[in-house]
Amino acid sequence: MPDIETQNQGVWTTYGAHQIARGIEPPELDRWAWDIPDTGPGVEVFGDVKGLRVLDLGSGLGRHAARLATLGAQVTAVDSSPTQHARATARYPAPRSFRLECADAVAHLRAADPYDLVYSVSGVPFTDPRRLLPALANGIRPGGRLIFSALHTNSHGTGPAPEVAARPEVLRLPGTTEDHTVHMWVLAPHLWGDLLVEHGFILDSVTPIDSPQPDNAASYRLYEARRPQRVPSRSRTSGRLRRTPRSGPA
Repeated sequence: MPDIETQNQGVWTTYGAHQIARGIEPPELDRWAWDIPDTGPGVEVFGDVKGLRVLDLGSGLGRHAARLATLGAQVTAVDSSPTQHARATARYPAPRSFRLECADAVAHLRAADPYDLVYSVSGVPFTDPRRLLPALANGIRPGGRLIFSALHTNSHGTGPAPEVAARPEVLRLPGTTEDHTVHMWVLAPHLWGDLLVEHGFILDSVTPIDSPQPDNAASYRLYEARRPQRVPSRSRTSGRLRRTPRSGPA
């Protein structure tokens, strides 16, 4: 794992330890949320998941995996932080309806059989896409789907980067004024689109998810992509996106 991703893992491990010490856990999901509660599409974006092999990348507390398992999916939830994994296993002790694993996402994808569906609630931007996307391309079966949300504009109004590079962002420990620096790939949609196409995916839609609060500039994008049933010829010429304006302007 590259140094920058190891640093991110360390911050999330600190975050998980802090939450364990606080002893405060959120309730189960009554509505699927990608990033901003009560805003944007819900679990319906997945369609019928009954019987599908599904991977949750950066699963954290495991609430999303638990919710999808109730719909009949065979879910594996992977997080690289030992303390986040500990929180999830304490919340959902065995036996459970889904599998929890503490592992690097790329290492897991390389070792596992291909999945029908891989999703991530804001976990993707913490890993170098040039390392993660090749593993995803091999870790999703032909015809399978990749759905993930990613930060687009932070709460201070800083928009996405114009190049494929990580930048510092602030993660505040809940209930404190203690800030930690993480590094994230906060990319413009056309860059995510180009990267996905480069690694053999078809990008179906990009959905804006914006904060409804006028004093909060935070904005995310939900990316829905798929692997083609057959590998196309090398004519990957289009990075254009079909935007789905479900939640406001892009």
